[in-house]
Amino acid sequence: MKNFTIYFVALVFLFVSKVFAQETFEAKAKQIANKIEKVTKEEKAALKEEVEAVNIQLSEGKITKEQADKRKKELAEARATIIEEKVTLAQNELNDLVQQKVDGKIKEDSLTKKYSIVFRVRDKDRDKDSLRGEKRTTSQFVFAMGLNNMMVDGKLQDSNYSFIGSHFYEWGFTYNTRLMKTDNLLHAKYGLSLMYNNIRPTDNRTFVVNGNQTQLQTNAINLDESRFRNVYIVAPVHLEFDFSKPKVSNGKTYFKTHQSFRFGIGGYAGINVKSKQIIKYDQDDLDYKTTIKGDYNVNNFIYGLSSYIGYKELSLYFKYDLNPLFKDNLVKENNISLGLRLDLN
Repeated sequence: MKNFTIYFVALVFLFVSKVFAQETFEAKAKQIANKIEKVTKEEKAALKEEVEAVNIQLSEGKITKEQADKRKKELAEARATIIEEKVTLAQNELNDLVQQKVDGKIKEDSLTKKYSIVFRVRDKDRDKDSLRGEKRTTSQFVFAMGLNNMMVDGKLQDSNYSFIGSHFYEWGFTYNTRLMKTDNLLHAKYGLSLMYNNIRPTDNRTFVVNGNQTQLQTNAINLDESRFRNVYIVAPVHLEFDFSKPKVSNGKTYFKTHQSFRFGIGGYAGINVKSKQIIKYDQDDLDYKTTIKGDYNVNNFIYGLSSYIGYKELSLYFKYDLNPLFKDNLVKENNISLGLRLDLN
């Protein structure tokens, strides 16, 4: 738990520094986020059409309910794979941008000229928004990433899984509805997300299925990497407290969101669309990468609690699965995540 506390403190420091970060960097990051948003929207729209076609076949009696459910899961897995491949490219671009920022390769002068026109236009748009107000229901693109691990009886399993090497990623869309007509404090936030949970076993181990038990076992080959990934489609719901102050213009009060500190608490529920184990190793001067797909006795459904606290678009993000990762394992392991979250209007 000590490592988890250290990482939390590091995230707080990063969060505070990001609050005061230059907008030029944020603009570049938002361009990449828009790419991810476009890909996810297109694939989800395609999936919706495919699922509707299956529902038509079911209603016409051409297939059974079991066949329809199986087909829907196959379609969801296929679309998740496409999203994963396309988003990985954008994710690598985002990681490179962050590394350039850390290395000091992104200078204020080099980006100011490029984005100065964009900022002026954005400022004008903000002025217009302040005059016409903001709709009671708005939408945001959500991107989150951070550390991922497992909990057993309230204890972090950082001896079984790499603390720094295990990550989570989340992409999605949310709607934000102001609950009270004349007060900006309470909002209902709800949407749909694609969630990736990765854990990396320690001590050269991989997951092996023995009947209804999924266990860690030392591999005979010296591994360069052992990673277990689960992909979920989830529906998150949060009650958000937004401390953005209302603006008064010409005697009218307008409510804006994501202008100040925010706090959200809620949960999520969804389905598992893919489980796979990725193994990398060297043998006879050759590099090998093996991907093994299967159910690994993983729970088909996921549900849990989540919370975030932040300033404007950026926040610290915490998630905890209430159901265990594996269905019938004697030792119940629950996924826990802590990272940074961006809510982009």
